[in-house]
This record gives sequence, structure tokens and C-alpha cells, in this order.
Amino acid sequence: MRSRKLVLALALIFTLPWSLNHAAVLTAEQAQAKTQGMILYRQKKNAMPYLKVAAQAGDSEAQYYLAEQIKLDNRYMTSEAHKWYVAAAEQGDYYAMYQLATSGNDLCEVMGNCPVGERSARDWYRLARSTTEQLAEQGDGEAMYMRALMGGGSSWLERSAEAGYPEAQYRLAMMYKDGEKFYFPPWERGRKIEALLKSAGESGHRTAMDYYIEVLQKRGEDERVREIVVDMVLQGDANAVSAYGAYLAHTPEGMGFELDVVKGYGLISTLLELDGGGAMLVYAERKLEAIARKMTSEQLEQAKVFAVQWKATHPPLSFFRRKLEY
Repeated sequence: MRSRKLVLALALIFTLPWSLNHAAVLTAEQAQAKTQGMILYRQKKNAMPYLKVAAQAGDSEAQYYLAEQIKLDNRYMTSEAHKWYVAAAEQGDYYAMYQLATSGNDLCEVMGNCPVGERSARDWYRLARSTTEQLAEQGDGEAMYMRALMGGGSSWLERSAEAGYPEAQYRLAMMYKDGEKFYFPPWERGRKIEALLKSAGESGHRTAMDYYIEVLQKRGEDERVREIVVDMVLQGDANAVSAYGAYLAHTPEGMGFELDVVKGYGLISTLLELDGGGAMLVYAERKLEAIARKMTSEQLEQAKVFAVQWKATHPPLSFFRRKLEY
């Protein structure tokens, strides 16, 4: 048992420094496959064939997201997902280490018969903690967030938020919204929450932006809300496209957008490609039926042309997805 622990300790010491400095150099074809895989992953489609190309070439990010895709599709940690998490973790990916550390109690660890050189969940936890501690002390806001998740407490979450990491800002805002921490005068709580949501939302955190939009709507700042919605549409946010298209077609009316059934129908029709799961496809089909009842055959043809041109000149549609799916 003592010799096994020594082997594991040496593995933890010697693997990480090499891994953190190691990055796969992808060929043009492999890089293109990775890019396409990430697009499909964010569209909730089957990204595995593309991600696997880059993962097999040694790209740690592709390895991590391939493991995520496999795990999410199966709804539990499979041996295949575990293999790719390990591959990413051994290159210094602390999200992969975290998944390996929290995937459940290793039977071999309980029985005390893990093969020599194979890390247990506890080993991965130690490695993830030491990795994130080093990076967090160097000012890495994302590593600070991981320290908070790994038992570091709210102080690390606050430090991460102050460093500008969006997920930490969102989570801290939700904690304050639920009454965490005392504020005086009381309205300072609302100001702090709004500032956190604004910062996280403007950094690309869609859920935080939804909450921030609610704050603006309650204040009657409809023009600012319209600007935000359009900006998210231009970035390819699928949910923003669905909302904008519906508002343009006035189904429902609201938000103050000028009626434009051609553009509204065209935008909603671009959502038909999101057939990888969830309710977006059903939503788009039903919304198109409702909008079409307002349109002439000529307008429908114009909308089809608009949709083709839009897809050719704007980013691919995507859903907001966290690095760690909850």
C-alpha cells in the first residue's frame, strides 16, 4: 500500500508540469473539425465525430468537450467519457480533473485495490486543487471560481467575480438575490446584484443577461433592452434570435420593435436547423405557422431569401452552455 501511494505521489508531481506546457499542434483539417465540433456542441447536436478528430490528435479542449458530450448523451459517466476526461486532465485541464474527482466513489479506492498508476477520485481532487490554487494565486479568475467549487468558500467566489469571471459573477448575484450577505442600506444589495449581472451578461453569460434584462424592463428602459437583444442576435444567440423574430412579427407584440413580418419569419426559419434536441425546433415550427398567417405568398418568398442571406453573413446559431453542465 505504501509503495502504491508513493507511485501515485510521483505521478502527481511529474505529470502536471509537463502537461501544463503541452499543447497539441493541429493540422488545418483537425482544427476545422474541432471548430465544427464546437459549433455542433453549442447547437446541442451530435458533435462527437468532429471532436474526436481533434481529441485523438491530442487537443485537450476537444478531449474535454468530447467527454462532456458522451457523458451528457448517456446521462452518466461511461468508460469512454472517463477515458477522454483523463486525457484532458493529464494535460492540465482542471475542469476534467474536477469531473473525475466528483464522478462518484471509485470502487477500487474503497476496496483498496486500484491498479498501480491509476488515480482515484481523491487523487484527481488533490491534483485539481493544487492546480487551481497555483493559478488562482496568480490572479486567474476562472481558477478562483474552481477553488470556490472545490470547498474554497464564498471568499474565492467573490475574488473570482472581482477578477471578472462571468460564471462567478452570476452565481454571486444569485446568492445575494437569495439573501446571502448583509447590506446596509438595503438598496445597496440591489445595486450590487445589478452590477454583477450586467458585467456577467456583457461578458457573454446568457442567463445573467436574462436577469439583467428583467431589471431594465422593471425600470422601463425598453430602448436599452432592444439594443441588448439585437446585439445578442448579431452574436448568433439562438434564444435571442427566437425572441427577436417573434417581436418583429408581433407574435407576441411587445418590446416596441417595428412590425417586419418578412424579417421576423426569416429569422425564425433559421432556427429550424436546431434539431439536435430541446424544444427549439417545435417552437420554430409553431411560430412560423402563426407568422405565415399574416403574410402574402410574395412576403414568404422574400423571407426565404432573407434567411439564406442572413445565414451566409452571420455567425452560426448557438445556445449558451456552461463549461460545467449542471
